[in-house]
Amino acid sequence: MDKDKRIAQLEAENAELKNKNTTLFRENEKLSGENAKLKILNDWYFEQFRLAQQRRFGSSSERNLLPDQLNLFNEAEVLANEPIPELEADEVITYKRKKRKGKRDEFYEGLPTEQVVHELSENERICPVCGGPIHACGHTVLRREVAVIPAQIKAVEHVQTVYSCRNCEKTTADNPVPMVKATVPAPVISGSGIASPSLVAFVMCNKYVLALPLYRQEQELQRAGIHILRQTMSNWIIIAATRWLAPIYELLYEELLKNQILHADETSLQVVKEAGRNASQKSYMWMYQTGKDARQTHEKILKT
Repeated sequence: MDKDKRIAQLEAENAELKNKNTTLFRENEKLSGENAKLKILNDWYFEQFRLAQQRRFGSSSERNLLPDQLNLFNEAEVLANEPIPELEADEVITYKRKKRKGKRDEFYEGLPTEQVVHELSENERICPVCGGPIHACGHTVLRREVAVIPAQIKAVEHVQTVYSCRNCEKTTADNPVPMVKATVPAPVISGSGIASPSLVAFVMCNKYVLALPLYRQEQELQRAGIHILRQTMSNWIIIAATRWLAPIYELLYEELLKNQILHADETSLQVVKEAGRNASQKSYMWMYQTGKDARQTHEKILKT
């Protein structure tokens, strides 16, 4: 009897162990699946961290990412390795025909030309054969160079002329002599004594055409002896854009919407001190452009 009880007890324990083993096996499979998912997620986060570190501290290669863009620091080295197309020489024609302009002539066309004539000194103008004096009998252009004249900065004083009547000065005793002042154009930006149209255009062209930040323009002007804060230049840009460029923008916008097909590009950014929004909120900037079948009305807009 005791033997049967012992066998039944062992069978019950064996069944219990099997159930526990099955449960543990299922839990192990579940944990293995979760572990595999966590490993994939961990690898993804590690790759994102590596890319972030590479972007922050590593040397970027814009040439590999965007072939059309050049690296800011090795631009000279990149361009030096590219083949330079040679300028075509003038065509030699053996029969009478008007010679076509070569690329070299087209390159210099429209440029003001200054000649530097190289001559012998008075002591060197001696014939090597007889020792008599020699004179100039011809000139040969050996080469043409392109010279660059740096930008010049000057102060422009607007002097107002006041006119008076000499006849009234002689005859008028009690009444004041009339004074007439010449008309002086208003400043391009009221309240700013140094802002001229050329200076404001210079700052805006450097900023938006040459992509030169205002702090670098501030440093460049300081090297030239002109101290203009970047905040001042920023205010000039805002005033000029609001006062003169906004109407042109509105006209272009109206003509843009008349096209049936437009290309658009969206860029997200954060704007500091934007009305009704926090600095941490994401803002958007959209750029629209027409295609080849666009209405050719931009010249008419700029002329009006």
